[in-house]
Amino acid sequence: MSKIKAKILVVDDNSGIRGALQVLLPRHFSDVELISSPNGLLSKMGEFSPDAVLLDMNFHTDINTGNEGLFWLGEIKRSFPSVEVVLFTAYADIQLAVEGMKRGAFDFIVKPWDNDKLVDILTRAAQNHRKVSKGRSASVSSPSTQMLWGHSPRMEQISRTIGKVAPTDATILITGENGTGKDVLASEIHRLSARSGKPMVSVDAGAITETLFESELFGHVKGAFTDAHADKVGKFEMADGGTLFLDEIGNIPLHLQAKLLRVLQNRMVTKVGDTKSIPIDVRLICATNKDLDKMVREGEFREDLYYRINTMRLMLPPLRERTDEISPLAHHFIKRYAQKYGREVTSIEPEAEKMLLSNYWSGNIRELQNTIEKAVILSEGEKITCSDLQLAPMGNTPPLSSVPPVEETLDMAEERAIRSAMERYSGNLSLVAKSLDISRPTLYSKLKKYNI
Repeated sequence: MSKIKAKILVVDDNSGIRGALQVLLPRHFSDVELISSPNGLLSKMGEFSPDAVLLDMNFHTDINTGNEGLFWLGEIKRSFPSVEVVLFTAYADIQLAVEGMKRGAFDFIVKPWDNDKLVDILTRAAQNHRKVSKGRSASVSSPSTQMLWGHSPRMEQISRTIGKVAPTDATILITGENGTGKDVLASEIHRLSARSGKPMVSVDAGAITETLFESELFGHVKGAFTDAHADKVGKFEMADGGTLFLDEIGNIPLHLQAKLLRVLQNRMVTKVGDTKSIPIDVRLICATNKDLDKMVREGEFREDLYYRINTMRLMLPPLRERTDEISPLAHHFIKRYAQKYGREVTSIEPEAEKMLLSNYWSGNIRELQNTIEKAVILSEGEKITCSDLQLAPMGNTPPLSSVPPVEETLDMAEERAIRSAMERYSGNLSLVAKSLDISRPTLYSKLKKYNI
């Protein structure tokens, strides 16, 4: 039996397992080294330069959470990103294995293992690393994010609106539940704009700490504060000439909203610690899952900032109202993750597809994506099965209300008409007011009245 020219590093604290692998692996691989502890792992990798690491998930007999393995997986991928890691666990924890692969592991194998399967996985991992190292990357990068429109009337209306507003520099506010694809829609707008040749810079506004808000968005100069060891370019300056996407803008604290508003009004940024202002030319797209109208009424969001970012409003409906998109999205994700994880799966069984269509999808497209990713990892054939999906047979559809229907009042009819018009014209207040034959000030009043 010819050996594969590859270096394999095993990290496992069980002497019996190391002994068995010391007999098995050298029959198949040219260089094999085994260590009993992750202490000194990174220096060992620097010396040995392995193609693949077989990493145990637990190194203490009284701890079996797998957190140690996930920690060391992260350390390996941070210092040696091209080295493939195969997770080795005595606990058939599906969720843990899936989480490890999402964090960059090549694959996983459960103890007690099948020799042929272990050798096959390590062989593919080592070969993948060698191809990457030679500049012939075998790892398939995720396909560029694309907008799948479907054929629902609401999505077709949004698509038509995008075709009109994308070429302009109009500021756009995208609203919708978590996971509906607001970031993907923002990317599509940038792609169709005259700024597509310039950068699109995305910022999770809600994840920026208050102390670093100005530094992250506007930049700082060296010495501006204790840890400012060098000049920093802010997100606005990075996006100059292109598009700045501020996600979760509803999470920005009220006192910081004034700083953002000032920049949007003046189109100038001043770095922290500096006195001169820098002109910026950006197209702004914002997104939120919050009810900004309600926040304005309750004094949690500045009204002047709200109208500044709300030139054009697009409301993405939840996936459960776009069921025609579920199957195309599922097949799109199957292709992506089959390539990423080296699986043979190409389609989905009819019964499994029915499960997808009947599910409530409270997490929307992001939940569907995670479900398919997990299913691809678990699949053992060419088709995803119901068991691979790990969904409840009836989905997670909320129970029907037992409350009897209420007779519609005039206010209810008016609210329904306004909401329908807002959806039909994608939040374009001028068109909504015209369709309802009311003035814009009257429409503003009605929107506030009905919390729209």
